[in-house]
Amino acid sequence: MKVVVTGGAGYIGSVTVEQLVASGSEVVVFDDLSLGHREAVHPEATLVVGDLADRAAVDALMAEHRPDAVMHFASRSQVGESMRKPFLYVGDNVRNGLNLIESMVEHDVKRFILSSTAALFAEPQKVPIDETERIVPGSPYGESKHILERILHWAAQVHGMRYAFLRYFNAAGASAARGEHHDPETHLIPLVLQVAQGRRDSITVFGDDYPTPDGTCLRDYIHVIDLAQAHILALGALQERSRIYNLGNGTGFSVMEVIEAARKVTGYPIPHVMGERRPGDPPALSADSTKIKAELGWTPRYPTLEAIVRTAWAWHRDHPNGYAS
Repeated sequence: MKVVVTGGAGYIGSVTVEQLVASGSEVVVFDDLSLGHREAVHPEATLVVGDLADRAAVDALMAEHRPDAVMHFASRSQVGESMRKPFLYVGDNVRNGLNLIESMVEHDVKRFILSSTAALFAEPQKVPIDETERIVPGSPYGESKHILERILHWAAQVHGMRYAFLRYFNAAGASAARGEHHDPETHLIPLVLQVAQGRRDSITVFGDDYPTPDGTCLRDYIHVIDLAQAHILALGALQERSRIYNLGNGTGFSVMEVIEAARKVTGYPIPHVMGERRPGDPPALSADSTKIKAELGWTPRYPTLEAIVRTAWAWHRDHPNGYAS
């Protein structure tokens, strides 16, 4: 199968490309390299440098490579930034996604995997969250993903497209060759590990007055390789019908539990300081992934927080400057 991966030079996209290549797929990465890294692209994948905002470039991609499917990771994805810049997030994510979907329709590409988000569920009525939960986006970022889901719904109704929405929680961990390198970094586990590396004096915990056991936010961490494998399974399942899955380990870990796990794995004390709550942060999010396990046989290889942190720490030790030379 030939697969176009947008954002395939980014963290989750590059690991998914790695796993796709290992599974025997032919992969074309489409990335503007504004957030991703050329060095992260698997050497057996074809890299096309381009911008999803450029419809002509997207049309040229589809016409030249004639993919069987598209996996769409390219996105502005920071919840906090989206609360400060809502029009930027909704505008870019929706316009760029729509360019891609329209071009796929015009070039008769029928299979679409959307990298969606747990940010659809700001007010869950039960946790862990399954696919029947009502959608209440808690940020412009979450809203942009919801709009893309609705666009794909109608692309399926009108044009016969088959889609998979993979609504996942906090991706973390690394493969041996590819890990998490953002500039600036905003994700908890790499920030905590930067303290262990001596690159930060401490880690800030945003809020300790949430209605959780230790007062800090609870999140469900899913290993990036497990996430990539879910994308591959969902792609195969699109031969039958469209799919919607929530992805996670099913267990919420608090910010303080992440810090404690990192202390155990690294052997460093990792000081922390308390800060104010951030807007848009729900108290607790975790996924009920029963559906994808039952339907596709997906099973996480890295179900524990310590195992996830251990792989991230191994990558950061081997790549102290990330992908920077």
